[in-house]
Formats: sequence, structure tokens, C-alpha cells
Amino acid sequence: MATTQELIEEYKQKRAKILAMGGPEAIEKRHKDGQWTARERIDYLFDPGTFTEIGIFVKHRQTAFGLDKREIPAEGIVTGYGKVNGRYVVAGAEDYMAMAGTFGEYHGKKLSNAIELAKEKGWPFLTLNDSGGARLQEGWDALAGYGWTFRSQILASGVVPQVSLLMGPCLGGQAYHPVMQDFVIQNKDTGFMGIAGPAFVKTQLGEDISLEELSGWKSHAVKSGCAHMVAEDDKDAIDKCKELLSFFPSNNLEKPPRIETKDDPERIIPELDNVIPDKANQPYDMYPIIKAVVDDGHFVEILGLHARSVITGFARFGGRPVGIFSNQPTFAAGSIDINAADKGARFIRFCDLFNIPVVTLGDCPGYMIGSAQDWKGILRHGAKLLYAWADATVPLISVMLRKSFAGAHYGMLDKTIGGDIVYAWPTAQATIVGAATAASVIFAREIRNSENPEETKAMRIKEFSDKYENPYQAAARGYIDDVILPRDTRKLINRALDILDNKWERAYKTKTWKKYGNINL
Repeated sequence: MATTQELIEEYKQKRAKILAMGGPEAIEKRHKDGQWTARERIDYLFDPGTFTEIGIFVKHRQTAFGLDKREIPAEGIVTGYGKVNGRYVVAGAEDYMAMAGTFGEYHGKKLSNAIELAKEKGWPFLTLNDSGGARLQEGWDALAGYGWTFRSQILASGVVPQVSLLMGPCLGGQAYHPVMQDFVIQNKDTGFMGIAGPAFVKTQLGEDISLEELSGWKSHAVKSGCAHMVAEDDKDAIDKCKELLSFFPSNNLEKPPRIETKDDPERIIPELDNVIPDKANQPYDMYPIIKAVVDDGHFVEILGLHARSVITGFARFGGRPVGIFSNQPTFAAGSIDINAADKGARFIRFCDLFNIPVVTLGDCPGYMIGSAQDWKGILRHGAKLLYAWADATVPLISVMLRKSFAGAHYGMLDKTIGGDIVYAWPTAQATIVGAATAASVIFAREIRNSENPEETKAMRIKEFSDKYENPYQAAARGYIDDVILPRDTRKLINRALDILDNKWERAYKTKTWKKYGNINL
């Protein structure tokens, strides 16, 4: 029988073998390719000395196709918990050097267990994805690992924030895992995500396409909207993740963390009085306005390369984390198309789930019209925005800067759909439709039959514009709480946040019980 010292020595050797990962040569090659190992990523993510690994000795149980002779350190994924910027977080980092980080039965079980731990403890959950895909040698057993993972993360959704760092390949069924998390950060040169790789696409469809074109950052950060942020490398991805976490509470029962700021919440911004062009159709850039009103000009954008007619992201007012949803007049005049509606609705719902107030800065001529949008379902997608606003329980503050027409008036948050405090600048045009559109409908016959149609048209457009293209009719009816000078925007948003501080707690307690509503998916 072995002595205690012999057993301890055996333990040390087993652990050292696992921690050695693929060995010095494999690690060196990885560094030459510009990537860190799974354990190096974990070390950089967590505060020094706080990470506790779980499941280091977990092994697969397969024997077919040579797996009985394969040792896969830590089953290809490092899981555990520790502190990130002083707060507990649970993470799983896939190890590409361990049989390409392939997803097998016990790989999935470790990942599922980590998510369950995060949900139980009320701690954010992160994945550092870097895997060659399913471990096909395991057959059905590997498939079961996906089921455990998907169910665990779906049940944890809305309970704890979930962020995926796409640091290597993530192809096949496994790609559903990151896109079902709240945010995906994709490495520009090494992160790839797709339902199938190029070889499979060519075999099945005859389409010849590169991995970069099919599954790279341009595919998802620009086109599909599946990647929320793009990182230059592993360090940048983790830094971006840490910054995101700083805006979130640890779980849905907490408020987001408020920090100290030296930026005066009552700060006046005189330059905003001249930011809106005199010509109603002249575009202007919304980013300087956002940065002018938030604390220290600091704004972290989400999906900045996708659906660019709207802007989503996080900032702070008086040290409080706040979600920003805004139009961007330099793209499609700030109109809302299908992608913009989806982008906004999911962002609003995330903020609502985690008790983050939302502030809108609106200048929207309407939802995008035309056969292409109608046939693809702009009504169904546009309704998601309305649903998100009406269902939200967090403080909702709307500022109308210029155009606020038709359905987009509600898509950008109106008082009747749920806005708590609604402000308008004197430049706001809050009405059912623009004057030109209204005149073409209401006065169509008069214009057509007049001696000078163009003169009559211009007269009627001016008449409608003078009466309705302003914020004062809505303010007279109480739909706008106040018409404010642009310079006072920051001050009044901060005051509104002060009085709405505990709104979500009261709203949650008084909300009618139901499983959930039937959102227009």
C-alpha cells in the first residue's frame, strides 16, 4: 500500500501533467500565432490569486476510435470561479491544445456545471471559446453535452449576465452557445463562428468560401449582428469584457454598481444649443452629443458596426450605469429598419433584466418603408421595440432632439408606451407624420385641382408644419413633460434618475403575474 507521501507525489505529478497542457513546444507555437493558452487567458481575466479551478481531473469515458488511448487534459476546458475587479465571476476557457478543444460529453458537463454554479451563486458567467467543434468520435454522447449546456445557459438567462469571448474557432452546433449569451466579443484575426465550416458548406451546397469570409468578424459584427464587439487580440478581448462587467450587477436582484465621479451631474453644456442643423433634413453626428451628456464623455458601444442607423451602448450619469439607445442621423437619417429594431429591442430587454435604466436620444423620421422591409417583416420586427418598452420596469427617460414621427415615435420611447420622463428640445418635431407627407394625403385633391399646385402644396406644408411640427402640442397634452434647452439635458437626466432610483423594485412587486408575453420573435 502506498504511503501518504507517495500518494501526494502521485497527485503532484498528475496535476503537473494536466497543467502542462500541450507542452512547451505547443505553447510556443500558440504564442507565435498571437494567441494565449486557455490558462494564460484565465490568469489575465481574474484578479491575481483569486481563481479556483473546478473539475481539473474530469476525464472522458469513451473508448471508440482511439479515444481509449487519448488523454485530454481537463477535458479540453478550464472551469472555475474567482474575482474580476473585486467581484465574483464564473468562467469556462476552452483549451485548443487539448484535442483542439473539441466538445465532448464531459466537456459539456463541465461547462453546464459551471453555468449552474453561476446561476446558483448569482455571479456573471463568461466563456472563452476556442474549439474545433464537436468531438465526433463520441457520437450521441457528445450531442448530449450540447443539450446540457444549452438548457443551463437558457435557464440562467436573465438571472446572471453572460458574456462570450470568441477567441478561436467555434463552428457547428457549438456556435449556438455564444450567440445565446448576452454579449459576444469576437477576436478580429482568430475568432470564427458559424453553423458550419467552409468544407461542409462546399460539400453540401457547392459554395466555395473562406473561413474569414464565412465566419469572421465582418460576417458577425457587421452583417449578422451576432458579435457585439470586435477585439484586436486576446488581451483586448478580456479588457473589453472587464469593462462591460463594470456596468452590470452580478445578478437580476441587484442594482448595477454605482461609482464615484468628479463630473458634476448639474453640468451645463452650452454648445448643445447649436448642434441641430437649421435644415430639417441635414444630418449630424449623434456621438458627440452622447459623449457630451454622459459622465466624463465615456461611452461603451454595443453592436457599433451593425444596423448603424441606431446606437446602443453603456455610459454613466452621476456614476450610475445607464443604457443609451439613440438614432444616428448620418445613417439612413436615423430610421429604424429590421436590424435596427432587433438591435434596440434586445438591448432594452437586457437593460431591463439587469435593472439598468435606459435613456433615449431620439431623431427618427420613421420605420423603414418599402417592399423589401415589408416582405421581410418590418412590422413584426418593429413591434419588438414596442414590446420591449411596454414590458420594461426600469427607469425610462426619453429626450426628443428633432424628428419623432409615426410608429417610430413609440419605437424611440414615448410617454404613453412607458416612458417615465419625456423631454423635448425646442427643435423637436413630434407629430404623427412629417408635414410633406401629411399635406400629400390631406390636401391631395386641393393641390391637384389648384391653379398653382406647387404653391398650394408649399402653403399647406407650411401650415401643417407650423401647427404640428413642434413639441408644444404634445407638451400641452402632457405627453411631453417639459421642453428644455439642450444645454440642460445632462442636468435634467440626472435629476430624473434620482427620482426614479427604486422604480424597478416597485414595478417588479406590482407587476401582474404571467409566465411571459408572446413577443413578436
